[in-house]
Amino acid sequence: MKSFLNLLFVLIALLVSSCSTPELAYFKDVPAGQKFTPEKVSAQLIRVGDRLSIIVHSRDQQLSRVFNLQIYTSYNTTSESFGNQRLGKYHVDENGCIDFPVLGNLYVVGKTCDQVADSIQSLLVSGELLKDAIVSVDLLTQYYSVMGEVARPGRFSFEEDRVTILDALSKAGDLTLYGQRDNLLVVRQTEGGKYTTYRIDLTDANQIYSSPVFYLQKNDMVYVSPNKRRARDSSEFGSSFMNPSLWISAASFLTSICVLVFRN
Repeated sequence: MKSFLNLLFVLIALLVSSCSTPELAYFKDVPAGQKFTPEKVSAQLIRVGDRLSIIVHSRDQQLSRVFNLQIYTSYNTTSESFGNQRLGKYHVDENGCIDFPVLGNLYVVGKTCDQVADSIQSLLVSGELLKDAIVSVDLLTQYYSVMGEVARPGRFSFEEDRVTILDALSKAGDLTLYGQRDNLLVVRQTEGGKYTTYRIDLTDANQIYSSPVFYLQKNDMVYVSPNKRRARDSSEFGSSFMNPSLWISAASFLTSICVLVFRN
């Protein structure tokens, strides 16, 4: 009888442990009104292989055309506007340079878009090539990836200047029930082709906002690891162990044994 009760206790313990609820909440124990200061966002730096859009503006539209890689299908001289224009793309070569009209090769790697714009504007003005030049520079190759236990894993483009880790997870449809909330991995590419890894606990608000990867950078990879429940369910034994029919059969078997034991 004692052995039977011990067996029954073990089976009940297994049932309870298998039905444990995973941690799903973010920002645990954060009181209303608490303020956080995120890490300062780092400007995106230009790297080898990037593509840039560089546009030079001036009151003299005809003269500024010389410094723009554009193909025009029509030009309205009355309104001084261009129609059906296609902007050219500047490719950053293996030497870290772009070939800019008139100015020639310009080294841009390791600089921000604003720094490149200021440099080109200074060269145009100081060289008396375009006295009222206004230059705008934009990166055309800005993406991040979200993988693992999220609803919609994939590669996403930066549609805003700043994308936070929370924005990225929202874009990917949030974590599934099987995703680890307290062990998020972010892989960031650094200079020289090296990679740095970071871990974030989404249940800890202080850790989220103080993390250097709170603001994502281009080519960042966010990976959500599976929790123990996913690992268990993915195994053949785990799938069978969680099957309701198994527990119904076990309950019926135990009931039959109880009837036989107490009859005697």
